Amino acid sequence: MSLPAHGLYLADAREAEDLTAFLARLIHYDRAAAVRLQAGGSDGPQPHLAVFGRPPSFEVLAIRTARLAAPAQLDITVSAGELLEGIAGAGFTVPDAVTGPPWAGVLPPRGGWHKIPGLPTVEAMREAVAAAVAEFRYRDEALPDEQRIRTERDRIGREIWSRTVGAAPLPLRAVHAAQSLGFLPPGVAVALLGAGSWLRLRTPFGSIAVRMRGLGGLDVTPARG
Repeated sequence: MSLPAHGLYLADAREAEDLTAFLARLIHYDRAAAVRLQAGGSDGPQPHLAVFGRPPSFEVLAIRTARLAAPAQLDITVSAGELLEGIAGAGFTVPDAVTGPPWAGVLPPRGGWHKIPGLPTVEAMREAVAAAVAEFRYRDEALPDEQRIRTERDRIGREIWSRTVGAAPLPLRAVHAAQSLGFLPPGVAVALLGAGSWLRLRTPFGSIAVRMRGLGGLDVTPARG
């Protein structure tokens, strides 16, 4: 991994605000959260930074992109908290690298995505998440005292959040993660994409990627150096 000798600048203060909000939400779920940062490659007309995180319990990857003021080459895993502390105005200091968690070594592919039909409306997905949360609470509270243990509660959670949404193969936990991270406000435009064994729920505020089994061959981007 290449370690930058200086900070980077985002395109404007709004990009910094959006990145700050994303990092704060990740840290809310895990104070020791790490994020993998990537910049460079085929950025197109506007260079950008891709920030990958994994909120615990959702079993998904959250992806937030931010436009950069100038092209940069970067691939590093850092502390989300230290990165958040280093943001000042439209600039930020890249923290020292940390030992990346296992998920940071296997990312979704950069290309080869195609649209997958069957996704319900945003309103329907938000309603499905609310219904699932209510169901989990009801079933959890209905458990006898002797069954109110972590393994039983996890079993109920896996059953509920593994359900798919609409006619699409996307698990409900991916929608829950998108809503929890602020990616799924009412009325937002969404799309479901697939590439190899990955699904990606894409919105203008960020994406949620989930690695599925039975969706074709493994197609991932391995960690470098």
